[in-house]
Amino acid sequence: MRLDRFDLNLLVVLDALLEERNVTRASERLHIGQSAASAALRRLRDFFGDELLVPAGRRFELTPLAHGLVGPVRDALLRARAAISLRPSFDPASENRRFVVSASDYAITVFLGRAAVEIASSAPGIRLDFCRPPLDLHEAFERGSVDLMIMPEQYAERFDHPQITLLTDEHVCLVCARNAIISETLTMEQYLDVGHIAVRLGDEESLAFEEWFLPRFGRQRRVECSVDYFSAVPSLLMNTNRVATLHRRFAEHLTRLFPLRLIPIPFDMQPLREVMIWPRYRDHDPGHAWVRAAITRSATERPE
Repeated sequence: MRLDRFDLNLLVVLDALLEERNVTRASERLHIGQSAASAALRRLRDFFGDELLVPAGRRFELTPLAHGLVGPVRDALLRARAAISLRPSFDPASENRRFVVSASDYAITVFLGRAAVEIASSAPGIRLDFCRPPLDLHEAFERGSVDLMIMPEQYAERFDHPQITLLTDEHVCLVCARNAIISETLTMEQYLDVGHIAVRLGDEESLAFEEWFLPRFGRQRRVECSVDYFSAVPSLLMNTNRVATLHRRFAEHLTRLFPLRLIPIPFDMQPLREVMIWPRYRDHDPGHAWVRAAITRSATERPE
């Protein structure tokens, strides 16, 4: 099919070439012969009047025009895929579909687990694949490999896609119930003197906290251990005098499972605002909207 003299079939090849920057890898990804991929590249070069891929040592680099094509080509393909997947109605009981949700174990524990139960009950054919945030969130989202992302508000602001705040949560300190140093309260001096457990999500969450903390108090926490998921915190707190600064809902969950205590933090801190983001081209997808609604309900209906 042609549009303004352009063979639309070449869009798929162009997208692969722009991402892989290699004819062989692009052909392998598209399951076509290398000669077919090379022929497609020649046609693309003729149409645009530009080399698109140019050798740079042992690699290929994108020309300025090719760099400018990356976003529009990817967006066009994603919108096309979204358009052909739309249906006039949505029946949860008969839907068969997979959703990839990027979220931390905080979100899975606090509300996504309840959403998964509700979805499985009403729509048994829907599969939810939860994954940790990928290293390149923008790339994963723009490529359509992630259907929903759930993250703190300060990171969500970077995305030009529809989003909604799911919940607000305050911060607390968590210690072992047998902590020999800290009783029912925690002073600022104690907070700075004891060892800490830091949760790093792709290094960003912990770094953001440290960058926020240092200018206000002129002194940094003493981090003894760091992990990249929240559920490891109890193992690092037990039988120690360490402190973990966590979100209240998750900390309360941990105190029901382990001999741990909650203590108010000795300083003011902005609450966590957990945000759900979805691709703009899925905004009017009835199945996607149904899953989003189920997740929103699970986040807003806090159980006793």
